[in-house]
Amino acid sequence: MAELATIARPYAEALFKACAKELQATESWLEEMAAIAENPQLLAFASDPNVTAKQIFDVIAGVAKSTLNDAAKNFLHTVVENGRLAVLPEIANQFRALKNAQAGVSDAVIYSAFAIDDSVLADVKAVLEKRFARKLNVSVQLAPDLIGGIRVVVGDEVLDTSVRARLEQMKVALTA
Repeated sequence: MAELATIARPYAEALFKACAKELQATESWLEEMAAIAENPQLLAFASDPNVTAKQIFDVIAGVAKSTLNDAAKNFLHTVVENGRLAVLPEIANQFRALKNAQAGVSDAVIYSAFAIDDSVLADVKAVLEKRFARKLNVSVQLAPDLIGGIRVVVGDEVLDTSVRARLEQMKVALTA
């Protein structure tokens, strides 16, 4: 998806600069619009040549739960008029990455074979923040194929302490 990333980068950077004083609010409405833009029915509707940019804008604005401020409306108009609705989720990802970089925070995804209690998750988060030497926004996804343990992805770094990974290491050692 390098092409989407290349298209999304200027939009994310421009929005980041334009809304520097209200990054949290901007991230909130941008995430909502990105979630709406991922809808396959909306994308099919938007790709219809008989549908105008105003109609697409009206549908998205009508579906949005939050009231869109002027910056959100202007940004959405720009994205829709330029035919970049499908890129909106990637714009949101890059905007979040810029915001996190400014705050010295990274997103971390913890893959676990089982659900993790909130108290255990807080302990794991503290250990991971020491390990990666930065503050983390942690989310958990279930991955039963890990058998046990966890797999943590922070940016392009991976820490895999799962049973599946250990079994793979043993397999390699035994067959070598």
